[in-house]
Amino acid sequence: MTARRPCPPAPGPLEDYASCFDDLFASLAQRRGFREYLTGLLAPRDRNKTLTCLAGAEPVVGARNPAVQRLQFFLSESPWEAGEVNDRRLELLRGQSDTAPHAGGVIVIDDSGDRKDGTATAHVGRQWLGRYGKTDNCVVTVTTVWTDGRVYHPLHTQPYTPAHHFPRGRRDPGFRTKPQIAAALAARGKEAGFACRAVVADCAYSVSDDWYLALREAQLPYVVHLKPHRGTWAPAHQPHTPIDAARTLAWHDAEHPGDWTPVERRFHDGHTETWWAADATLGGWQPLGVCRLVVATTDPATLPPKATWYLATNLPHTDAPHAATSTHPPAGLDEIVRLYGLRPWIEQSYKQIKDELGWADFQVRSARAIKRHQTLVNCAFSFCWDQWFTPPGPPDPTAPDLTAPDPCPANRPERGTSHAPPTPTTLLAQGLTRRPLLAHPGRTDKDPPAELQALLGAVTTGHGLNLYLRT
Repeated sequence: MTARRPCPPAPGPLEDYASCFDDLFASLAQRRGFREYLTGLLAPRDRNKTLTCLAGAEPVVGARNPAVQRLQFFLSESPWEAGEVNDRRLELLRGQSDTAPHAGGVIVIDDSGDRKDGTATAHVGRQWLGRYGKTDNCVVTVTTVWTDGRVYHPLHTQPYTPAHHFPRGRRDPGFRTKPQIAAALAARGKEAGFACRAVVADCAYSVSDDWYLALREAQLPYVVHLKPHRGTWAPAHQPHTPIDAARTLAWHDAEHPGDWTPVERRFHDGHTETWWAADATLGGWQPLGVCRLVVATTDPATLPPKATWYLATNLPHTDAPHAATSTHPPAGLDEIVRLYGLRPWIEQSYKQIKDELGWADFQVRSARAIKRHQTLVNCAFSFCWDQWFTPPGPPDPTAPDLTAPDPCPANRPERGTSHAPPTPTTLLAQGLTRRPLLAHPGRTDKDPPAELQALLGAVTTGHGLNLYLRT
């Protein structure tokens, strides 16, 4: 058998991570494309990470650059499987003690819309775009994210395809709603070895019976937010909406809480808040066996809209008579509030980092290319955690000084203790040194031009320059 030709290494620590995927790529061009794509996603850039940006070429006029064409072919035409790459990524996460899943974590269902022009792109359609608060032309992707409050990483992704892409619309056998996609992805996460205490979702998924049924078949517990004013059938003398059920709970003051129990919420910046939680009863509402309505709020007297949660869960109460026979361990009010409290953290941190990695910047139209781009972004995301928990090696005397004072030192905990991965550009910069970049056959021993020195200095400190080098 002919030996494989060596692949040009990726910068710094990225090479060790990328080499774990080499057996999934059949050719040198694929292995090189994988490294170049991840390098472009992680490196600092001053504009959207389109293919020209990932290859370091100029916008528009650089589209014919050979490096850009290589990335285009790697993403759209080259024969490799995104599913196999994602499975290997999850395998690496399971194999590292700091990122390995355990039964105390949760699977958070997250969907995000990315605006796209035209109608030729796969999965595109006029849909609700949460980040802009309006309906617009976009691609919506459903993602499952595993977290335990210390680390978090995406598991699986699947774009939602609007009904107009199918011959028979919503009645087409291939059509799947976002709740159906989300439930299937959560079940795949469990099958992949990512155990969880519960599946957590916002109120968009609470209105789908298919979502409840799919999780029940997969034997997955859930904690889902309910719309406060969404009514259900009930006798006239019983509460019809979650907010009505909350108002029936007795409350006088903090010294005499009545039906409410104090719950301490600990936030990732270190401060704590006292919330109040209680089990409520919604008349006539018990759709799928054992189900609880839990209300959590900062003020039981006023139930402020932005600081009150109405949570449905099939985790039984600790003193419920059926707790011993339930397929899920019982949970107290404090645990249910803690489980759902992980979802806002994912909303605030995970989305920002994947956007920095170029999640929404793809300029491809085929479904396969979009899926591949999302898989590669998730690989770059997981690389950040891989490096964050890697013990630092001996100092390199040729490396640039990366110990400059932090403008916000209070926001930078010690290595390995943060609740969020470091900036991707910082991680890649830690593996870049001037000597390897310049020590190349055919180059002179003279110092590089001042412009190139400035560019290298910016990259190695995690900053980009609005500069294009021409050869």
